[in-house]
Amino acid sequence: MDISPLYGLAADSLLLIHFLFVLFVVLGLILVFVGGFLCWRWVSNPLFRVAHLLGVAVVVVQAWRGEICPLTTWEMALRAKAGDDVYATSFIAHWLTQLLYYEFPLWVFMVCYTIFGVLVLASWFIVRPRSFSRRH
Repeated sequence: MDISPLYGLAADSLLLIHFLFVLFVVLGLILVFVGGFLCWRWVSNPLFRVAHLLGVAVVVVQAWRGEICPLTTWEMALRAKAGDDVYATSFIAHWLTQLLYYEFPLWVFMVCYTIFGVLVLASWFIVRPRSFSRRH
């Protein structure tokens, strides 16, 4: 039984998870500032804010260390096991890939991720998260 199509499906699924993570990071920051301006209470949810900050922190640390995202590495390994060329994928996977991966020098990503991380950190002071305690 040939299980290589399952590896391709797993790679596509991992690409979708990667895309959703990027969407969470980018839209999360935008929503924090917009929500702060519009007084949306949920943008001050401490669990959301901590998850967002930690997600961005992982990206920034990886960039400074010159590491490739593990999701990218795992996806490429699954594609290789499927017998695909790296990123020779389905239609949906192809376009998700086009949105996620760009050909720039690594220092460009390091600078962009660092600036984005600083903005996320600044959001903690501009739109303060609520306390973890139930008392207000």
